[in-house]
Amino acid sequence: MTTFEQHRVIRIRGARTNNLRRLDLDVPRNSLVVFAGVSGSGKSSLVFDTIAAEAGYEVNETYPPFVRNRLPRWRRPEVDLIEGLSPVVVIDQRRLGGNARSTVGTITDAYSYLRLLFSRVSEPFVGESNHFSFNDPAGMCPTCSGLGETLATAVDRILDLDKSLEQGAVLLPGFGSGQYWYRQYADIGSFDATTPLREWTEVEREALLFGGEAAARLGTRPPQDYEGVVERFERIYLHTSDDMSERKQSVLQRFTHTQPCPDCQGERLNKAARSARVLDRTIVEMSRMEIAELAELVGEVREPSVAPLVAALRERLIALDTIGLGYLSLARPTTTLSGGESQRIKAVRHLGSSLTEMLYVFDEPTVGLHPYDVTALTGLLKQLRDKGNTVLVVEHDPDVMRLADRIIEIGPGAGTAGGTVVFDGPFERLLTADTPTGHGLRERRAPRRHRAPTGKLRIENATRNNLREVSVDIPTGVLTVLTGVAGSGKSSLVGELVDRHPATVVDQRAVTTNRRSTPITYTGIAPAIRRLFAKRNGVSAKLFSANSEGACPTCKGLGVIYTDLAFMDGHETVCETCGGRRFTPEVLAYTVDGLTIADIDDLTIDDAAARLREPGIVRPLRHISEVGLGYLRLGQSLTTLSGGECQRLKIAKELANRSDHTLYVLDEPTTGLHLSDIDTLLGVLGTLVDKGNTMVVIEHNLDVVRQADWVIDLGPGPGRHGGRIVYEGTPEDLAEHPESKTGAALRQF
Repeated sequence: MTTFEQHRVIRIRGARTNNLRRLDLDVPRNSLVVFAGVSGSGKSSLVFDTIAAEAGYEVNETYPPFVRNRLPRWRRPEVDLIEGLSPVVVIDQRRLGGNARSTVGTITDAYSYLRLLFSRVSEPFVGESNHFSFNDPAGMCPTCSGLGETLATAVDRILDLDKSLEQGAVLLPGFGSGQYWYRQYADIGSFDATTPLREWTEVEREALLFGGEAAARLGTRPPQDYEGVVERFERIYLHTSDDMSERKQSVLQRFTHTQPCPDCQGERLNKAARSARVLDRTIVEMSRMEIAELAELVGEVREPSVAPLVAALRERLIALDTIGLGYLSLARPTTTLSGGESQRIKAVRHLGSSLTEMLYVFDEPTVGLHPYDVTALTGLLKQLRDKGNTVLVVEHDPDVMRLADRIIEIGPGAGTAGGTVVFDGPFERLLTADTPTGHGLRERRAPRRHRAPTGKLRIENATRNNLREVSVDIPTGVLTVLTGVAGSGKSSLVGELVDRHPATVVDQRAVTTNRRSTPITYTGIAPAIRRLFAKRNGVSAKLFSANSEGACPTCKGLGVIYTDLAFMDGHETVCETCGGRRFTPEVLAYTVDGLTIADIDDLTIDDAAARLREPGIVRPLRHISEVGLGYLRLGQSLTTLSGGECQRLKIAKELANRSDHTLYVLDEPTTGLHLSDIDTLLGVLGTLVDKGNTMVVIEHNLDVVRQADWVIDLGPGPGRHGGRIVYEGTPEDLAEHPESKTGAALRQF
């Protein structure tokens, strides 16, 4: 291979990150390459933990240590050789998050363009663009500091009127009998500490809470420096510049609530900024419009001096609309965006970039997208490629695979049964390949007989968000799928359903934020495992806890030693004493079926269920296997799971729950699922329905839609173009509905 040819590929030799089995591969550059394979096969290990990780690490190494400490941290992959890399941009499904000041407008810079436009042509003239920023003192409302809401004490939560002060009537911390704050009220002679507060006079209760005139009217006047309970609480918790500890934050959450700012009424800006107008609209009104509508409106600005600015703003807004986000507004907080919405916003930010020869890595970009919108997404991916970049996509959607220059399938199975290249070629060859993805593309599930509903749940005149006085019956005892393009009102309708009827919501939020949480801790089988080892070896169960007697004394059962290198990257090394196995040699001498307690973490769930044949261990693990997660390792941190894996883990927990006749609500449970795994999911959902439960699922996957007992399609479009019921009935009849975009997709399917 010539030097030029070497540079036209990403050359990988001996990749063994996670479950990769010394994988050798050449990935073409300046191409759109899709990586396919069953869940847990090693796709992410190759694309994110090997290719992207090495590219990110090498870029970081070009900076001095002080700068590196402030950059994203990459761990070098286990690989013999990687050549042909470029600077990497990872566009994943992690929610944008941000704080209360972060919006769609600020994260995309569209609001910056809008502020600049108002600073130039609005009437009356207010000032520079920072005078329209709610994050700048020049523009923010002085009362709420640009947040649009204020924090107020929830006075009704502070007192338990059925108790006396002595019994703990004041529910705030520090007010228990004999505690410091308690004595400031009970020992001053102004209040009866033994009488329930309900029996106090209104004046006495007001004096206790607020002090002031009410305190002055008490029989025994309080001391000169007396503060009411609410005054004291607000001074300590609200009117302080101190950093909030977790304990203080939890107290705030319990005893306060937010309310619209009394001055700006939630508009965030000061009076001058709120008064300026362009096209007879304020900047607040424009930022609350749907992006698609705003793109049309700003085109009406004809002032020649701002023509380049208007063009730049419209280009950014049209890009957001094209990618299927036209139903959002610039004022939408980023904390409320889904993973799919977050990913598409990140992608749009790079469309205007002048950089070429970059490496873009996407993680299932079709998540949250209706089949109707996938074309726009694939257009974005091709745009990035055609600008001279390399685009790597982990994806299960056949429509994305169809447009790829190359498809690489990792497999054939999950976990230890995966980690090899089972296919490398174009889509046409994949259609006939003897691989899990090839079989999944060829096989189509036959529609099954629909179950009969046992009753109905009524939603009447729902007007949440864009819903237009929607009234609908949700059938009980069956599988109902809610369909429609993104922003059509599906989540809003589910919100109404959950508010009006008791339900168990199984969403894609992280199961935990604790790195020590694993399938062992989540299922609660750790005590059963310790008892099994203790019973087989005739010793104490405490020896087999990494937090107790058997832990390695050097690393305290962590298996690693963390060294803080000040301004350089902190360094994590395997404990030399235990070799990362967390336990003392004495404990590791005890075995069950040839396994030490340290070996248990490396077992997959399927392996553990087969080898540790104790009912208290096998039963919880079997439910996890049933939802297609048998490839997870028992010691795998739950923080590494995708949103789809988290949701299926929660479903497994519900399978273990023997209660019947529950309403379950699921949000896109096929997220992250390979085509061959969808049957497994449908079987799990069917099991829950057959137990007498009602299943309501938001879903775009057409295989799931076709297997539904009942379909409710919302739309026909997003935002103001949606919000009504387009269709109710069986999936077969939906395919013939002329107005439904879901029906059109089913016809093509």
